[in-house]
Amino acid sequence: MSGMRGLNGASDSQLQFSGKRCRSSTLGIESWIPSKLSFRYEGRVWTRDLLIAIGIALVIMDFLYQPLKIEGNSMAPLLSHQERIFVNKFVYHFERIRRGDVVVFWYPLDRTKSFIKRIVALPNETVEIRHGMVYVNGDSLPEPYVPSEYEDQSDFGPMRVPSDSYFVMGDHRSSSNDSRIFGPVASRFIYGRASLAYRPMDHFGSVSATGTTEAKMK
Repeated sequence: MSGMRGLNGASDSQLQFSGKRCRSSTLGIESWIPSKLSFRYEGRVWTRDLLIAIGIALVIMDFLYQPLKIEGNSMAPLLSHQERIFVNKFVYHFERIRRGDVVVFWYPLDRTKSFIKRIVALPNETVEIRHGMVYVNGDSLPEPYVPSEYEDQSDFGPMRVPSDSYFVMGDHRSSSNDSRIFGPVASRFIYGRASLAYRPMDHFGSVSATGTTEAKMK
């Protein structure tokens, strides 16, 4: 009976042990493959979701907010040359244009260009400038956003603003091409309000109607 051995000279018990080891090894490979495939699948899902999120963000940016680079210093000290801001293009679908708003509009004399100025007088109001002081309907307009060194002592008007237009001026009065030169701006040309200054970082913050950049970093 001692001759009853397996084909390779191994005993039955040795063959059973060897078979168990093979099956265990096979199960290990089978369990490893799904986990690797699952990891790849999860990676594809995350990539897809990230691309969708980026696409949605780009759509929002295009329709709601527009980045804009400031050219010139007509809105100094609030906004400086080469400063970057975001313009809210959707706000005036829900809110009316207010005095003091810093708005972006198509330049009436060349509609391929955009200008940024401050709303000074509203439709049907009468605006006049005497020795640099702005009067609206006969009352002086407080303008804390115009530093004394940026004042312009010239006179203008009086002018009545048309019913569908706005009188705009730059804060740097002595260096601004505005409604004193090209006249009131029709409401259909105004397409957004300055919302957020984001570059350079020391000017980061929301652009307010008072002539300051709120939350400026010093």
